[in-house]
Amino acid sequence: MWIDNELYTGRPRDTRIPKEERCYDLLDALGVSYCRVDHEHADTIADCELVEGLLGCRICKNLFLTNRQQTDFYLLIMPGEKPFKTKLLSKQIGSARLSFASSAHMEKYLDITPGSVSVLGLMNDTGRSVKLLVDRDLLREESFGCHPCINTSSLRFATKDLFEKILPAVGHEPTFVELPWQIEEE
Repeated sequence: MWIDNELYTGRPRDTRIPKEERCYDLLDALGVSYCRVDHEHADTIADCELVEGLLGCRICKNLFLTNRQQTDFYLLIMPGEKPFKTKLLSKQIGSARLSFASSAHMEKYLDITPGSVSVLGLMNDTGRSVKLLVDRDLLREESFGCHPCINTSSLRFATKDLFEKILPAVGHEPTFVELPWQIEEE
C-alpha cells in the first residue's frame, strides 16, 4: 500500500472532495487539533496498519448496521482488532437481528461509501436517523483515529475532543456498549 510517509498537521493545502472538505471545516470550526496522513484506499482495518504506525494511534473499526426491518440504523465504533458478533450487540441494545446496512443507506444517511465509514459522517445525518454505539474500550484511548469520510486519508485527534466537541456539535449522543475481546464459538 502506498502511504505518504509524512504526518501533516491540519487540513490539506490542495482541494479535496466536498465531503472531506466538510470534515476539515467542522474540525477547524470546533477548534479541534488534528494530524493527517494521506495514503492509498484503506478499506479494511488490515489496510490501516501502516497508517496507524505513522499516526501514532489505532484507527477504530466503524460498522454501519441496521435491524431486520431496516427501520433503525446504527454506527458502531470499536477497537479495530476486536472481534464482532451481531448477536452480542443485539442483546445490549434491544434490537433483533442486526446486519450490515446497505451502501445505499450508508450514502443516504452518512454520505459515505463502503470502506470510508467514519464517525465524522454523522455530521451528514441531520435527521438524526443513525444511533451512535461506542464500545467503552475506546474511552481508554488518548487519541482517536478515523477517516475524514474518504478512505484515502486518516486523521488523529484527541478522544476527549470527539466526545466533548464533535459529537455535541453534530447532535449525536453516544450509547456505550461493552463487547468482548474473545468470542466463544457456539
